Amino acid sequence: MSFRIEKDSLGEVKVPSNALYSAQTQRAIDNFPISFQPLPSVLIQAIASVKHASATTNEQLGKLSAEQASAIRQAAQEIMDGQWLDQFPIDVFQTGSGTSSNMNVNEVIATRASQLSGLSIHPNDHVNMAQSSNDTFPSAIHIACVQQIHQALLPALAHLQSTIEAKAVDCQDVVKTGRTHLMDAMPVRMGQELSGWAQQIANNRQRIENSLPQLYALAQGGTAVGTGVNAHAEFGVRFAQNVSELLALPFTSAVNKFEALSSLDSVVSLSGQLKTLAASLSKIANDLRWMNAGPLAGLAEISLPDLQPGSSIMPGKINPVIPEATLMVCAQVMGNDVAINIGGQSGSFQLNVMLPMMARNILESIQLLSNVMPLLANKAIAGFTVNHKQLEKALAVNPILVTALNSVVGYEKGAQIAKEAYKTGEPIIDVALRLTDMDRDTLTRLMDPKLLTGA
Repeated sequence: MSFRIEKDSLGEVKVPSNALYSAQTQRAIDNFPISFQPLPSVLIQAIASVKHASATTNEQLGKLSAEQASAIRQAAQEIMDGQWLDQFPIDVFQTGSGTSSNMNVNEVIATRASQLSGLSIHPNDHVNMAQSSNDTFPSAIHIACVQQIHQALLPALAHLQSTIEAKAVDCQDVVKTGRTHLMDAMPVRMGQELSGWAQQIANNRQRIENSLPQLYALAQGGTAVGTGVNAHAEFGVRFAQNVSELLALPFTSAVNKFEALSSLDSVVSLSGQLKTLAASLSKIANDLRWMNAGPLAGLAEISLPDLQPGSSIMPGKINPVIPEATLMVCAQVMGNDVAINIGGQSGSFQLNVMLPMMARNILESIQLLSNVMPLLANKAIAGFTVNHKQLEKALAVNPILVTALNSVVGYEKGAQIAKEAYKTGEPIIDVALRLTDMDRDTLTRLMDPKLLTGA
């Protein structure tokens, strides 16, 4: 590899000859060989959108010439469109403000803007004008989260909800044994059971949508410590207007820049909502696993679609792979939330110093959830089949149906009937016929599983 010599305020640095970045990026590459994981590309693209809108704002305020602003916008747009993403190799675990990655973007944009325009565009003086890493990085985190919520997470939630609702309609007349504490309980319709899942997803959609107004508020304009030093007094508001127009999303200028720089509470809150969604998906995935368990020695209420062989040694074995993958995603999201919580409390005075890690974790959580929910919908819920004979067999001998007789024979007599049915294995109706003075027609009517579902 050939190198060129670049200079910054600390002196000379060797940089790969074909790199678009410069000295400060190279120093960060050398200083942080930790995880070898770069920041998510969506975050880099969000930083580029900050540079794009900032150039427009500075041009409007008379701080950049039209030619300079145009060159910066063109270079930023290239990154926003997915070009040059290999030019952002700095590790997630870097300086806590994200300064290294902010300068990485500044340097790449400056290089490309200079190449495109023939002007001399400086990474600090022009691309970073009226900005600091301390307001740029929190703003970019908010922007990336909002974009991913709108583009991926909310559509995935909507699709999962509609898929469950459609399956609930299909299963509305399917009566099964309910279970509490994993033990036999009163009957329930499978459609009713699935309606609970659908409501969980609907509630999660609402909670995530409720988090958006705080995420729309951007720190930009606070610069180094929240006072707006080196930025025009109108910069924050005008920037919010420009980035809103650029991205077609309703961003606003944060009312209090000191809060916006020193904390990332809105991201901590969003992570909590993602953790709640993970808890909901875990419940649904585990229900599917239990209902599918078998096919001979388990509940075997449903059969999930056969997607792949389930064992390298046991021929014919099929596993519930999509629910299992969902559970692993949920575990990762919950782990990410712990790290985000720790990061969120790490605001010291005027700056939070765990921004890159928090950004990486929150964006990974959004991505994982957005990707796994369509799989759960399409490859598990939409395609499962109901094992009617198994459900009917379990219902016929379920002693808990005696609950329907409480108002007629009383709790104590009901318990006696249930215990006898458990002991002998007889159908509950035969035991009730022997231990009460009621006729079979009356007992059949009172203990009809379908009527007991309330439908």
